[in-house]
Amino acid sequence: MPSNLKLSDPRGSRMTGKTILIVDDEAPIREMIAVALEMAGYDCVEAANSQEALASIVDRQPDLMLLDWMLPGSTGIELARRLKRDELTAQIPIIMLTAKGEEDNKIQGLEVGADDYITKPFSPRELVARLKAVLRRAGPADNDAPLEIDGLLLDPLSHRVTIDGEPADMGPTEYRLLQFFMTHQERAYTRGQLLDQVWGGNVYVEERTVDVHIRRLRIALGKTYESLVQTVRGTGYRFSTKS
Repeated sequence: MPSNLKLSDPRGSRMTGKTILIVDDEAPIREMIAVALEMAGYDCVEAANSQEALASIVDRQPDLMLLDWMLPGSTGIELARRLKRDELTAQIPIIMLTAKGEEDNKIQGLEVGADDYITKPFSPRELVARLKAVLRRAGPADNDAPLEIDGLLLDPLSHRVTIDGEPADMGPTEYRLLQFFMTHQERAYTRGQLLDQVWGGNVYVEERTVDVHIRRLRIALGKTYESLVQTVRGTGYRFSTKS
């Protein structure tokens, strides 16, 4: 059998069973990313703008989105904000792709719910490593038993958090933070330790990212439960039912 048939085998691009949506208005960049990801075993879908991206989400239900910051019409930030506000798309992990390297822009991307941020130019190897880490963090938890503290309930099976019986508006990173905290109570963790445990040790994220998501988690928990996430001066954070 000729060796080139192996490269065209349709099973190869679906080896991981994961579909990645690449949203970028520059076709050469989309093609470069698609080649790298298909070689790593992912199935890729491409979109040049927000409208195409939304249509692809409905048709293909991607497992992760690589989203360019600058898009014609609606920007990547606007699209990310829209997706995170919709219950049907809020759980789709998003990695922002952009030439903007300033810290404020990174924080802005994380504020709207992006799971990671990678600045152009980047190597295909780095992109694949970050993508794997985000997908791993977004995967199902090993322990499916519900976690409950008074009226705060986290259900790993449904991937939902309820507060006094009402659904909590919480992004995927805040969900993972809360799940880690609820299973590791009463111990103080540094920002670096939280990055390793929640984001993954091979992800290139600044420690300030932890503060951004801690703030968002407290907002999601509301006045009744925000005090469970405590700041430990000189160390980091602790989840505790004790004042």
